[in-house]
Amino acid sequence: MSSLSTRTKVGAGGRIVIPKDMRLAMGVKEGDAVVLECDESGLHVRSVRTAVKLLQQTVAKYAKGRSLSAELIAERRREAERD
Repeated sequence: MSSLSTRTKVGAGGRIVIPKDMRLAMGVKEGDAVVLECDESGLHVRSVRTAVKLLQQTVAKYAKGRSLSAELIAERRREAERD
């Protein structure tokens, strides 16, 4: 996605309107959930799809070929056998 920039005001109740061109670029429409993250560089607004992709990339760095879901299922089965 190419970089877009705009200036806006914070409205009543802390509301910020995301301009149409930015919503289209993000792939979000009215009523969609978004993920907000605030850090030292500012507020980041991401589509849920983009946020999930970023999390998957982060986890993949540490999983290194392991199937975390298979490990979790195996762990749950061992716990169930103990009960």
